[in-house]
Amino acid sequence: MSKTIIITGGAGFIGSHLVRLFVNKYPQYTIINLDALTYAGNLENTRDIEEKSNYIFEKANILDAPQLEKIFSKYNPDGVIHLAAESHVDRSILSPLDFVYTNVIGTVNLLNACKTLWGQSGNYEGKRFYHVSTDEVYGALGDTGFFTESTKYDPHSPYSASKASSDHFVRAYHDTYGLPIVISNCSNNYGPNHFPEKLIPLFINNCLNKKPLPVYGDGLYTRDWLFVKDHATAIDAAFHHGKNGDTYNIGGFNEWRNIDLVKLLCKLVDEKSGRPAGESEQLITYVKDRPGHDRRYAIDASKINKELGWKPSVTFEEGLSQTIDWYLANTEWLNHIVSGEYQAYYSLQYNR
Repeated sequence: MSKTIIITGGAGFIGSHLVRLFVNKYPQYTIINLDALTYAGNLENTRDIEEKSNYIFEKANILDAPQLEKIFSKYNPDGVIHLAAESHVDRSILSPLDFVYTNVIGTVNLLNACKTLWGQSGNYEGKRFYHVSTDEVYGALGDTGFFTESTKYDPHSPYSASKASSDHFVRAYHDTYGLPIVISNCSNNYGPNHFPEKLIPLFINNCLNKKPLPVYGDGLYTRDWLFVKDHATAIDAAFHHGKNGDTYNIGGFNEWRNIDLVKLLCKLVDEKSGRPAGESEQLITYVKDRPGHDRRYAIDASKINKELGWKPSVTFEEGLSQTIDWYLANTEWLNHIVSGEYQAYYSLQYNR
């Protein structure tokens, strides 16, 4: 069956992997990559598929409602997979309104565009709005336990509050207007093409350039890590086979303390780059903690496993090794990001 799908944020980190998966896996689909190309959006991420006959790029900002209406009218999409977002916690602390505008207002603009277009026929059959969210909406865990789909929302940062708000709007459009929706809440992603303000790509770059590795607080903050290509396959499964109105938690079953992760990363970078063992670990520097820093996140992904048959394909050690290999083989991409036109957006102080 042919479909037309708009993927927002498709030039970003997770979005580019999802766009690539859909373009290659579903040649009968038309995939519209809708991206504003802000600092983290980069068409180099989709260079390998830009000549594909079923791929179209549209530069557009989800805050521009009239522009969205024109694009929706032009392509008449059967589905929207919404990844466009401001996503970095540290940036949200510095500029919370940017996150309100993009993550909340932008999401509502997309919901309205879908409601207007699909509501004209009075039949939502075959349509779907898929909203990609984060485990950070749930707040923090203690030393034990996991986030489930029924965990109460308790966001602690402007970023997580903006994503929690957008989740609520998506559910409200389902409950109020009958819009067919699916939501997924994922754990920390990592992998190729990751913008180097986030922990793993930042630290790989800093290791390679012998710069400090800034670790927040005592380094004992714990996160569940999800390989980005596994996340893309999970979205694929939930988009095509998930139940309308449902939420699916997506996690990597890879729970790591920050300091243990950083030491493993240092070890692998030294091995792969031919450096003396322990050289990169000497770059670790403990810095002042982030305000409102959640101590631990951990996802229970058993629902998507049981209902849709999805599970991660790699361990964290395997995925991290593949990620470091990619950055070592793509130094030109990395150097472009951390210099020139992107320099104003890149800071060594950022660390998720």
